[in-house]
Amino acid sequence: MIRVEPIPAFQDNYIWFIIHDPDRKVAIVDPGDAAPVLAGIKADNLIPAAILITHHHPDHVGGIGDILSHYRIPVYGPVHEQIPGRTHALKEGDVVDLAEFGLRFRIFDMPGHTAGAIAYYTEGMVFVGDTLFLSGCGRLFEGTAEQMHDSLGKLARLPDETRIYCAHEYTLANLSFAAAVEPDNQDIQRQSRDCKSLREKHIPTVPGTIAMEKRVNPFLRVAERGVVQSARRHTGQPLDHPVAVFAAIRKWKDNF
Repeated sequence: MIRVEPIPAFQDNYIWFIIHDPDRKVAIVDPGDAAPVLAGIKADNLIPAAILITHHHPDHVGGIGDILSHYRIPVYGPVHEQIPGRTHALKEGDVVDLAEFGLRFRIFDMPGHTAGAIAYYTEGMVFVGDTLFLSGCGRLFEGTAEQMHDSLGKLARLPDETRIYCAHEYTLANLSFAAAVEPDNQDIQRQSRDCKSLREKHIPTVPGTIAMEKRVNPFLRVAERGVVQSARRHTGQPLDHPVAVFAAIRKWKDNF
């Protein structure tokens, strides 16, 4: 009864439609651009019911105003950030009850990429914005390495089968970096081949799963021996704590 569809936007963004097929209602996640959202609503004969926002960056909120000029619907977003049109301010421990969808989203604070980012989790799926990418993570624009490490830890503790809906198609570039960090990781090599095949067919690599990310994402593997050794070689530093390893490979990725 519930399906999740990507709406491509800009160069590599995904806006997500959460669709309740029986009544054609849709919740819209991170609409940075109104045009593809409005076109998708019209093409699929959907009825907008809510907007869910993970953080304040323009490529996630830029379309809210235009959408609200067509539809009067609630806008959910992080309490600690300025979100246009927000009607419900959310923090960790809150619940978003989309009764018409049969969905209850638990909210997690996700500081790191921005200071007040949040994620929306319900059984089987999590919408993470730019906190966790497949085989990567967001840049530290406002938060610290320790905050991002803690945020990723929350996601890593979700059930393995949880599907990750992130907001960018960065997977191949992230896997290239992951292979540089762990050149002997066979899971990374297989995942690279599989994702390259998908992109050659213009198929999104997203969503992924928590289980796979724990096997291929260096930012979730900062306690693994191979990642630690690689980070030490790259920096020439002892890096005796997982946060130090995380900070080192995040800086490495920034310039990769």
